[in-house]
Amino acid sequence: MGTAAANGLLWLALSVISGHAVAAEAQMAVAANFSTPAKQLAEQFSRSTPHKIAISVGSTGKFYAQISNGAPFDIFLSADDETPNRMEREKLAVAGSRFTYAIGKLALWSAAAGLVDGNGEVLRKGVFKRLAIANPKLAPYGAAAKQAMEKLGLWTTVQGKLVLGENIAQTQQFIASGNVELGFIAYSQIQEDGKAPRGSFWLVPPALYDPIRQDAVLLTRGADNPAARAFLEYLRSTAARDLIRSAGYALP
Repeated sequence: MGTAAANGLLWLALSVISGHAVAAEAQMAVAANFSTPAKQLAEQFSRSTPHKIAISVGSTGKFYAQISNGAPFDIFLSADDETPNRMEREKLAVAGSRFTYAIGKLALWSAAAGLVDGNGEVLRKGVFKRLAIANPKLAPYGAAAKQAMEKLGLWTTVQGKLVLGENIAQTQQFIASGNVELGFIAYSQIQEDGKAPRGSFWLVPPALYDPIRQDAVLLTRGADNPAARAFLEYLRSTAARDLIRSAGYALP
């Protein structure tokens, strides 16, 4: 039996044992950048177990506020590592349940072909009217974009052109619609099945921003939820990790 098959059987067995083969449903809050792979992972998980995962998508900062105020989530897939760490400290999450499921990549993207060059020089040339980023106070990818522009010495220069998205999904929509010429988003949002992304992009060098370590955590409400526990086990499996890598993320 191959390693992947053995790995898959392990998390399936854990699911059945922990849930006594009784179907359960878990509510999962997912950072906007990871919405597509999260849905694919939930579908794969539900095909192989009796459990179901319901997904809500939004910004990491807003989810923290909602969960702090009692929002009924069992699992949180964050776009950073600090928020789940804080949740553990504040007893909003089960101590020791946190782990990194993906490492994000930042990209500068335009829906227009040829606008963004392979070295990001378009930022210095300033031949654009508006630049979209996710709100740095709410979204880790927005914070990474700000950090990159600060290191490039451009943060002050672009202030008058910034358009802030509530989360990374809204930021992508601004750019995809053509209302904003270019902006910083997650590379995973434009990378799909190895196909060349539409438009033009620059994969921002990792040296320009702190690693975007995306952590998963079991929330206090989900401590006794067999679906929640089984899904987090599945998220560590070879099958899940292969899907995450193919979606444009690095792995820890």
